[in-house]
Amino acid sequence: MSRMTTLGRDASEDRADGADRLAGGVAARFGLGLAPAFAERAAPPTSLHGEVLTRLRDYVVEGDLAPGARVPERLLCERFGISRTPLREALKVLAAEGLIELLPNRGARVRQLDERELIELFDVMGGLEALAGRLACERIGEADFAEIERLHHEMYGHYLRRDLHGYFACNQAIHRAIVAAAGNAALSAAYATFAGRVRRARYSANLDQHRDRWGEAMREHEEILDALRRRAGSELGDILFRHLRNKYRSAADRAADAGSRPLARADR
Repeated sequence: MSRMTTLGRDASEDRADGADRLAGGVAARFGLGLAPAFAERAAPPTSLHGEVLTRLRDYVVEGDLAPGARVPERLLCERFGISRTPLREALKVLAAEGLIELLPNRGARVRQLDERELIELFDVMGGLEALAGRLACERIGEADFAEIERLHHEMYGHYLRRDLHGYFACNQAIHRAIVAAAGNAALSAAYATFAGRVRRARYSANLDQHRDRWGEAMREHEEILDALRRRAGSELGDILFRHLRNKYRSAADRAADAGSRPLARADR
């Protein structure tokens, strides 16, 4: 990885960390404990473990490995300049998030979702985000809304520069912040349980060549911000559910184009 690329990723990670501190602050005001996956992302990657975890997660999410492919541990150790121990600790976290599967005495492989799993996971995520949007409209304060608005404009800058890595970091930070603003510990825990399992599919949806899904997603985020600004809970819930359904359709098309198991669109 070039120094320029590394610096770009460090900057996007710093921005995501700022949003995660927002999520943590919102949770603290409501007396909530962050679910494990939120807590993992809320801590800046200052330790070797945190740095390796962030780089490995990006490596898997952004498509460097095909669905079902073995994780090349030796190659990654050389690429990251680390031993097997920190890499395997990071792999355990990614397995808990649902991004990879650990194989007894055989390393790990990228988790591959079949058609039914993909439909069900995106429907659940859509329902959770819709509920989060409704609750956030009832509870979010001006300072927290202003931070989400700042992230939105920064995300738009990444979109204009066609920087998908930076865009996706801001995008996911916005979604986490809305969930945190809902002020519901059970909802946050459920969201964290499923978010990791669809993270890779959410990223790949922006690469759908059958439609300008990236542009569509940016326009949907304009609607999300506008509804949140007006505290229009029912409207925001509907937008977020539709947003996730559209993500599913593009992720399914992308997976089919990549030659993985066919993932037909839901005829619903």
